[in-house]
Amino acid sequence: MKYFYRRNLPHIQEINAVYFVTFRTKGDLYLPPAARSIALKHCLFEDGRKIQLHAVVIMLNHVHLLFTALENDQAEPYSLAEIMKGIKGSSARNINKLLGRRGQLWQDESFDRIMRSGEFQNKLEYIIANPMSAGISSRLNEYRWLWIQAAQARVPVLHDPE
Repeated sequence: MKYFYRRNLPHIQEINAVYFVTFRTKGDLYLPPAARSIALKHCLFEDGRKIQLHAVVIMLNHVHLLFTALENDQAEPYSLAEIMKGIKGSSARNINKLLGRRGQLWQDESFDRIMRSGEFQNKLEYIIANPMSAGISSRLNEYRWLWIQAAQARVPVLHDPE
């Protein structure tokens, strides 16, 4: 069964699907280390509640998530809108408080994609390599704001230059 909703971008949901989601700060606002820690904490908070989180990385101005939506009490998967509202809303309040600012922190839209056969490994490797590719980490898996589910951490990464 597929679900569909539209904001400015279409968002398609499927039961038991794995999603790769990216969302950015409004105006490419820089997230200092403490703000990245808050964003990571809120992503991890949803693991086991509304999502099964496979991997997440908090970059300087954006976030990448790889997850499967869990089911609510009515045996329906949580909607992407509900999942993202929980992560973005609560993290925005706490990051704004930390930074002494008000207003919108995250862009309204998130970019989401349902993983097709064979795409999971590529997106997982992309998330793991993203801090190094961006020049903010010198080694794979050593970036403080990268989290990988234990079962995924044993997956060999093909992009390691060493």
